[in-house]
Amino acid sequence: MNYRKAEIEDIGDIEKLQKKYHIDTISEEDKADGFVTTLFTAGQFRELIEKEGGIALALDGSRLAGYAMAASWEYWSSWPLFEYMIENLKTISFLNQQLSKENSYQYGPICIDKEYRGTEVLPNLFETSRLLMKDRFGVLVTFINQNNPRSFKAHTQKLGLEVIGTFSFNHNEYFELGYDTSRETPGATTGTG
Repeated sequence: MNYRKAEIEDIGDIEKLQKKYHIDTISEEDKADGFVTTLFTAGQFRELIEKEGGIALALDGSRLAGYAMAASWEYWSSWPLFEYMIENLKTISFLNQQLSKENSYQYGPICIDKEYRGTEVLPNLFETSRLLMKDRFGVLVTFINQNNPRSFKAHTQKLGLEVIGTFSFNHNEYFELGYDTSRETPGATTGTG
């Protein structure tokens, strides 16, 4: 398995994996195992790669096994959900500091192909993503739909993210999670911290 930062030529494969596991297109039998809720266009992926360097990939040979997205709050600010989260940052304290656009960033979504779930891909993909962002931001912030227990369990029990709050948006309930980016990812075997 190889882990690296995404390049423009990876966008087609990222789009295919996103479509396979997006809440609007995922099969009902796969939904219980996790899904992504935000649909990104090729242009948005391109901007994320070019301006933020914010997509980490897991590759099994030439096959995309998974991706993880991360970016500054500035990148996410055009989406209403993220705009809401940005406004809410000032009410959250984590690691003895009030969160802000300057000291934190938004991680996710992460999408791992079904056959690679429960393997070393999650911690190594998370670690690769963390390494892409840790020099810019001390705190990772993310959210998980409360109807996605597999993702919640993976991020809290396997990766060590901490619940820093809950919120409601657009008739959905979410957990908000935080992570200290100076900490190496538990279970990761790639990267150098």
